[in-house]
Amino acid sequence: MNTPVHRSFLIGIILLLVACAQPPEDASVVDVPASVGDTAPPRRIGVVYVIHGGFAVRSDEGLWSATLQIFAYDPHSVVYQRVIWNPQMWPRLLGFGNAPKERGKYEFEYRRIGGVDPANGHTDNRLRQLREKLEAREAELGVEFVVDYAAWIAPDSAHHAYPRLLYAPGVAGGSPLTYCGSAADGGSESDNEGPDNTWPGCDPERFNTDGTIERMLKAGVDEILMIDMTTSGVRFFKTWDVVRTARAVVDRHNTANGTDIAVHWLNDPANLVRDSYPDRPAGWTRSLGAPDNDPKVPLADRPNPVAFDPRLAAFHVDGIEQRFHPDVAPGKTGVLLVNHATRALNQLFDPKIDDTLVLNQNIKDELLKRHPGLASEQIVGAWMGVKERNPNVSDGNPMERTRRMRGENLGHAYLYESDEQLPGGDWGYRTWEALEYLKDRSVEHIVVAFPQIMVDSVLNLVELPNQIAREIGYRTWINDGRPDFNTYPGVGHPFADYWGIWVETGCRVAGQPELMQACCFDMGGCADGRPYPPPRQAPVDEARGDLDPSLAWDVSAFGHLGYDPARGPPDDDRPVQDQYRGTWAIWQPPNSRPEVAAFLADHVVDFVR
Repeated sequence: MNTPVHRSFLIGIILLLVACAQPPEDASVVDVPASVGDTAPPRRIGVVYVIHGGFAVRSDEGLWSATLQIFAYDPHSVVYQRVIWNPQMWPRLLGFGNAPKERGKYEFEYRRIGGVDPANGHTDNRLRQLREKLEAREAELGVEFVVDYAAWIAPDSAHHAYPRLLYAPGVAGGSPLTYCGSAADGGSESDNEGPDNTWPGCDPERFNTDGTIERMLKAGVDEILMIDMTTSGVRFFKTWDVVRTARAVVDRHNTANGTDIAVHWLNDPANLVRDSYPDRPAGWTRSLGAPDNDPKVPLADRPNPVAFDPRLAAFHVDGIEQRFHPDVAPGKTGVLLVNHATRALNQLFDPKIDDTLVLNQNIKDELLKRHPGLASEQIVGAWMGVKERNPNVSDGNPMERTRRMRGENLGHAYLYESDEQLPGGDWGYRTWEALEYLKDRSVEHIVVAFPQIMVDSVLNLVELPNQIAREIGYRTWINDGRPDFNTYPGVGHPFADYWGIWVETGCRVAGQPELMQACCFDMGGCADGRPYPPPRQAPVDEARGDLDPSLAWDVSAFGHLGYDPARGPPDDDRPVQDQYRGTWAIWQPPNSRPEVAAFLADHVVDFVR
């Protein structure tokens, strides 16, 4: 619900979409007296719920804003240096890099779920529940809580940790970021808006405002606690971007006002990420390449109390149980835990994969405790594909999406301080490898969970089902034949004709490359002789682009695993050859369950005590 940053101009926009929420009522005008009679005022504690962020409704404006927010955290990136404060580049942004791919992907995903991502309401509910849970504990603790949220990608700029990070030029000669759209990115002309194409309701001064942290400081907080569900509580560079930004704002406030307000990240109370972050050259970011010095801080001594709490795993186990097949025995059931990874050089400070493996293991332990009949070896973890080097490319970047890696690029599962791309054992599969492993073990039902997310979004409602169906078919989906028009209005299911739906659809004619024809996206090939998969359109000595039709996969009745076109055509009515013959389902995230807010509140209270 990711979400999709990592290597090209716009790579990694994995928008695991989340809710907007309002700041605490009157938070910016609270006047805290020095004392009341002989009684000191209660300690005022700011609690910031940190989330990934994104936009509830797909728009070019949202994609444009999300892209610049991502790169604003890295002052050495090309986008930071040449785009964010450059008016000439603003209308061109969504034509570069993998932006066309992201536009096509999200246009399909949002349309399939009716246009509004449900994560919005769920995350809003969780913030409200967290505020209520903490306010109920104020008297016993003798404190006052000020609760708000901050997002890595803020759907409302007021909930960026520091929105002026984007507004005020960070480069010489730059212009304040006031862009409000053009014909190239969804702007529309209006007599009331002047001659320029603008996004409806766009405020050019939207980034010139106080963010979550500044409101906390104006509310008179004595300290700030940040608790993170960016990716189910595991530590991650995205949350570190938010935490580091918040600390910079508070440090400036402390210097200007002679205060000593501290910012604590409750998922990393021993500051592993801070202390292990490369320190030479000063101000290092991964855009600079390998650092001159990488402090080696032991991971074992600095755990993550939020992600490692067994209650977090139990929330996911509850959702996995809801998708068990009533007619399939535990011994014939498989569980696949799919997760996003990180990116090269982040392993120098980012323990995301290590934290995820602890969460995975806790889920497995809880599943086996509740269901002793489950086979331990049939509970496995997997990661997406990665870009691979094209040895024929001599100039430029040789890395490209490949068919072998399913056209994906988010699967670099580096362990902390390790150059290995995948962990070993039960947690070291690619998604298609894990599915084939379970198929070959003759499991009859597979539950697929994505435990790095905590609410339904397009990621688990559309993207993940298409990735699974690509491998083992849409007819094996447990809800096949029972349309769900509430979740998928008008169609009743999440599936595209092919994945990715965003690729170009024209292919050169074999033997007559000057002629073009429609590509074939049907497994087994098309009746008129057009081949499947579509042949590579990029020259072999050039890196293949994200829209190359050779990267698309038919979402077929029974999938690609176990099927060999040389042995005969596929059949939409039954699996052939060695295709999967069972069923599968996507787990149910905890969404608006109040128990999750209580869990978060407990960690805040424990820290305060």
